[in-house]
Amino acid sequence: MPVEKSCGAVIFRPDAPASYLLLHYEAGHWDFVKGHVEKGESEEDTVRRETVEETGLSDVEFVDGFRERISYYYRRRGRTVFKEVIFYLLQANMEEVQISGEHVGYAWLDYPQAMRRLTFKNARNVLRKANTYLETRRVTTGTSHRA
Repeated sequence: MPVEKSCGAVIFRPDAPASYLLLHYEAGHWDFVKGHVEKGESEEDTVRRETVEETGLSDVEFVDGFRERISYYYRRRGRTVFKEVIFYLLQANMEEVQISGEHVGYAWLDYPQAMRRLTFKNARNVLRKANTYLETRRVTTGTSHRA
């Protein structure tokens, strides 16, 4: 069975309340930034590259200590594929988004709105964990590091 690994990010702005960036994919679903790990890339390198490619956001900071893994199966060309996605939490220090050609829209949403908009249950679980992490850590710029 083929195996794929991707990395992505739950991107937020530290407004009061925090707002989360969701992307509207061409296939119709709403989800986070994510993409395949390229040869020789670290997980963090993949997250940085995908964030810039898919959103144009370059001024972001990783929130230390958050790393969430999900996995699922899907079908491609009649074959079952096992996919693992590792999510990091990124604070955006800019608001303007420039989406890539693989997306048809985006939205900055507060937590309840983002939970309603996300298409997949596993994405809602990641957002729930990220939001709880932010609430318990009371993230400030001093607890993050530049991407």
